[in-house]
Amino acid sequence: MTGRVSGEVAPVSGAEFTGAELSESVRATIETLPPEIVIVDQDIVASYARDQSRFTDSALPAAVFAPRTTEEVAACMAAAHRNSVTVVPRGAGSGLSGAANAVAECVVLSLHRMTAIREVDAVNRIAVVEPGVVTADLRARVAADGLFYPPDPGSVEFSTIGGNVATNAGGMCCVKYGVTGDFVLGLQVVLADGRIMRTGRRTVKGVAGYDLTHLMVGSEGTLGIITEITVKLLPAPRPAQTLVASFPTLDGAGRTVSEIARSGSIPSMLEILDRTTVQAVDAASGMGIGSDTAALLIVQSDDVDADAVLARVESICRNFDAEDVVLSSDPMESAMLLEARRLALPALERLGDWLLDDVAVPVSRIAELIESIETIAAEHGLTIGVFGHAGDGNLHPTIIYDESDAGSREAAISAFDAITRRALELGGTITGEHGVGRLKARWLTVEHDETSAAVHRAVKTALDPTGILNPGSVLTS
Repeated sequence: MTGRVSGEVAPVSGAEFTGAELSESVRATIETLPPEIVIVDQDIVASYARDQSRFTDSALPAAVFAPRTTEEVAACMAAAHRNSVTVVPRGAGSGLSGAANAVAECVVLSLHRMTAIREVDAVNRIAVVEPGVVTADLRARVAADGLFYPPDPGSVEFSTIGGNVATNAGGMCCVKYGVTGDFVLGLQVVLADGRIMRTGRRTVKGVAGYDLTHLMVGSEGTLGIITEITVKLLPAPRPAQTLVASFPTLDGAGRTVSEIARSGSIPSMLEILDRTTVQAVDAASGMGIGSDTAALLIVQSDDVDADAVLARVESICRNFDAEDVVLSSDPMESAMLLEARRLALPALERLGDWLLDDVAVPVSRIAELIESIETIAAEHGLTIGVFGHAGDGNLHPTIIYDESDAGSREAAISAFDAITRRALELGGTITGEHGVGRLKARWLTVEHDETSAAVHRAVKTALDPTGILNPGSVLTS
């Protein structure tokens, strides 16, 4: 969810929130809460207005609530429910779909003060954390006990576990380890009316009742506010070995990805960069990747038999005419080889204003999608670079446009829609890991049939009957 805020908030006196700019309902809500968790200073409040998404609406919130405990979250929601005040939950604000964007007369409920790692159980391989824990901090903490928390979204250094759970975030390790939801065992959730619910378990197995835990995972703050997460951990893997292969044709790279999947080899990472992205990375870094490279594959394996895994991958790459294949088992050298992937978005950002998309298709259709995106770029007169997680079919087309030019903005939106539509035509989905938010809410009923959409609305109504939680996100109505 948007821009990380650090530090404590100053207590708010009654005189500071009784101004005419606050509605009666918001004022009545604030009056029942501890003043030290309420923020109304307009300069501070403005910094909570939106996440990192483009082309999504937002408004200045009336106030920000910064609770420190589940009980304070419950108090906030109970008061908001009584007074029919809209609440938009927010994590670090690093989201890219508009799910944390404020709406008019709402309060933003920020979880940035709930940062405790409450428990790391090395025997049962679980951790219990508050939603404001930064993903990288959890990974570092459990690594001290020889454990591993695999989810690694691109925002790993500043996104929070709560936001990751709310969007079911993914990352570069998904091909082997899966997404955030695959590691969530249980939750504590505050419902729209302030009631507190526990879901899930701490055990390896458990099938008692409906799976309410995974109903909440990916719900983007529309069904409840997550205040505690129990996650599964794994033993720390071996240092990864890395392979980088360049291809003169996109078809060769696409067929290589399909053959790796068919071979039964499961790398811990399988990333792809298209020609536009490779050239942008080369221009930004001077790596000398080569102007004739149509696609670059970056593969890692952290298995005990990593040598054998990457030997098979190398053979597949060469069978499909890879021009250059580089392998390394040295951790520092591997990190250098991986740098091209980490530079993908920063390098494309240098080309102009950018709109980052997030779609997923079956692995066998990756080359078709990228080819279609090249056509869409030409038709709209835009530069579009593509990079992403080839191992699970989740790609991030990045549209470069000119924010100051109305025609360029319109072309970017048109291209964005064309890419989303093409992903669906190829048997894919409108979002692989960034979430629906406000950016793609209108596309949800395109991907889902009417019955599915009706069930979505029924679940929303059951858990949030007055519609105060994050309206406009995920569901358009």
